[in-house]
Amino acid sequence: MNSKKWLSFPFILWMAAFIIIPLLMIIYYGFTSQDGGFTFRNLTLISDPINRKALWLSLRLSIISTVLCLVLAYPVALILHNMKLKNNSFIVMIFILPMWMNFLLRTLAWQNILEKTGIINTLLNILHLPNINIINTPSAIIFGMVYNFLPFMILPIYNVLIKISDDITNAARDLGANGVQTFTKIILPLSLPGVISGITMVFVPSLTTFVISEILGGSKVVLIGNVIEQQFKTINNWNAGSGLSLVLMVFILISMAVLAKYDKEEEGKSVW
Repeated sequence: MNSKKWLSFPFILWMAAFIIIPLLMIIYYGFTSQDGGFTFRNLTLISDPINRKALWLSLRLSIISTVLCLVLAYPVALILHNMKLKNNSFIVMIFILPMWMNFLLRTLAWQNILEKTGIINTLLNILHLPNINIINTPSAIIFGMVYNFLPFMILPIYNVLIKISDDITNAARDLGANGVQTFTKIILPLSLPGVISGITMVFVPSLTTFVISEILGGSKVVLIGNVIEQQFKTINNWNAGSGLSLVLMVFILISMAVLAKYDKEEEGKSVW
């Protein structure tokens, strides 16, 4: 038994080196000034008009992207579930396959699609239709977020749906429930754990992203992730960047706590 415990040592070492130690460094720099003294000033930088605007814009775009991912992902997961495919691993591979390509390359591909001389506007010119100017706008960032994070919404929902027994839905229909009632009373409540997991997995990276906004938004759209990146890489002010990171972490923890609480409340309810 003791020998099995040692098998977890590499994982513990990995967590300490790449999660715990960096997190402690962020906390240290966030609560200290550049001369090493204790301060809360780094945290209050979020009240700066520019930082506050970037934070609210990040929240708005991440919420919109999460909602769009949910609206697109749930019907897809439901259709795949109703297809009753025997080889579920093939379905999983289809959605994971695009993620084998580098995240940066996938985002750059969207830049080529959306830019003024990109694929979309080229096709519009051929059809003698007016061009669309979507690059370097919040809409372009939403496109990039939805494309990159959609698999993180589909897979959790699909994994929950395939675990719902057909006997439950058949019993509901035998008791007189129609398709809408079966979905709202049975399938949707039972799939909520997957929905909440998907929301968490999409909302968190959407809120903290800076690569997508930098490529598809240019310098015209600045999110809180871009502000933090500039503090670390351009201004070289680790204290300010760490303070803003801690504030952003609070928003993430609050959202995850709310979702977890809602998930537990739904688990305690009967599907009927």
